[in-house]
Amino acid sequence: MEREQMQCAPAGFESHLSANGCPGPDGAEVMDTGADISGTQLLRPTPDHTICVEVSGVHFGKLFPFTIPKPEATWRPGYVKMPFSTSNRQIRFVPGQCGGREVHRWQVIKEALDRPVFKTAKDLVGVIMQYNPKYANVWTFMGLHHYLKQMDHSERQFLLEKLLPQMARLALRLPELCQLPIQLLRVGMKHAISMSQEQIACLLANAFFCMFPHRNSTHHHSEYFNFPSINFNRLFEITSQRTFEKLNTIFCYFRMVTENMPRGLVTFQRCGLDSAIEWKRSQCKLTLLRATSEGTIEDEGKGLLQVDFASAMVGGGVLGQGLVQEEVRFLINPELIVARLFTERLDESECLVITGAQRYSEYTGYSDSYRWARPHHDTTPRDPWLRRQTEIVAIDALKFSDPIEQYKPHFLKRELTKAYCGFSCRVIPDSQRTAVATGNWGCGAFKGDVKLKALIQIMAAAQAQRNVVYFTFGDVNSKTAIQKMHQVLQSRNVTVGQIYNLLEKYSHMAVTRSRPDLYDFIQSNVDCLRGRY
Repeated sequence: MEREQMQCAPAGFESHLSANGCPGPDGAEVMDTGADISGTQLLRPTPDHTICVEVSGVHFGKLFPFTIPKPEATWRPGYVKMPFSTSNRQIRFVPGQCGGREVHRWQVIKEALDRPVFKTAKDLVGVIMQYNPKYANVWTFMGLHHYLKQMDHSERQFLLEKLLPQMARLALRLPELCQLPIQLLRVGMKHAISMSQEQIACLLANAFFCMFPHRNSTHHHSEYFNFPSINFNRLFEITSQRTFEKLNTIFCYFRMVTENMPRGLVTFQRCGLDSAIEWKRSQCKLTLLRATSEGTIEDEGKGLLQVDFASAMVGGGVLGQGLVQEEVRFLINPELIVARLFTERLDESECLVITGAQRYSEYTGYSDSYRWARPHHDTTPRDPWLRRQTEIVAIDALKFSDPIEQYKPHFLKRELTKAYCGFSCRVIPDSQRTAVATGNWGCGAFKGDVKLKALIQIMAAAQAQRNVVYFTFGDVNSKTAIQKMHQVLQSRNVTVGQIYNLLEKYSHMAVTRSRPDLYDFIQSNVDCLRGRY
């Protein structure tokens, strides 16, 4: 019965709540994307929106890469350094000759990948090392070798002799498909990038073959230290069941796109707040909440703003050992991974919104029990910009070594601000404010209190004028407690500011061993709130 109610819930949660006395979002970035006289948003490039395709074709359902008369990849700060740039050089050593000579690295890449088949894992490793010679004694490929050894013979033969050559041909189309320089989304920027799914697939193929220059160094003074990794070399090193399942999921994606390339757009939008929220003075009333212990954000949250429990480095450990909520989402929607190419670490009042990412895989389990199950055929409708109507917002929670810290006012404000930033984002084009599909954000390994984190998100959603669908992932007790607490607060017309003041009061008790349960404390004090604050 609960599942049936859950599936019906979103339809009633999609209205923009404007009758609760809450002002519009303070400080949420609004982008000018252009609108015709009827109010329909037009797709067009602006100083705040880079569009990597010819916009005239989008309105006719056609996607062509943006071309320039003399394509030259930029190599200056602020843009992605592309593998085919003439400034991308390496030293080539010739056997029998003293020293070496500087050559265009893209030429080395083309020679390495221009082969009909790969016979063994060593062939793939040899190709990658031809244009990454400086890492010959640094990178290991034990995870990749182990993966291929575990595969069924026919599957391994298909991968080596058919899929990998197709991926190589896709990667080599980079100068054709991605001529427009890709701007880095740095800290403090409010900017969007829209690119075709074909362009994303090409970029990810380059990442798989470890082609992106200047992205392999991790020391503090390196150029991209504050960016996530993008080349796949780290994943190829790790020998574990997790690597096996991750590669299964990634190869499922590449097989699907090489056989039938999707023809749509995906938008990556970095958003930030322009001003702080005075939480203790907020007069916003709580919006609607549906809590459920069944279902997942990506399945039952269709059509809603879906929360990615992100790392500040978006994607977290997707190309490493991580395999929890964010990494799972980036694996089953691999187009999200390309955000790591151009998104700098998120600041305290920033988020990343991705609209249009397609799902390619189904799975079972979680973390060590995660298993790739089968391909997923995404039937989500597309919007007028040819994007899948799937909107994902990446917000990073704090990780606490001492769980008591999370109740302190400073950290309460930080988490409220982060959640509000994500929930108040303005999408491109501007649309109706759907409900937020979320869950135990920042809990688990980050040691967040489920009850506190749920309340923080409920408050942030109220401030952003969005309803909430809250998933507890099988925890019936949490679902019941969150729903009951919300009912108590809403029935008494408690404001966000009043809840915040109660949390501040509770923070003084949190350091004691005899502190009461958070929800018991709030419920026992809520009747004293009338006429206060």
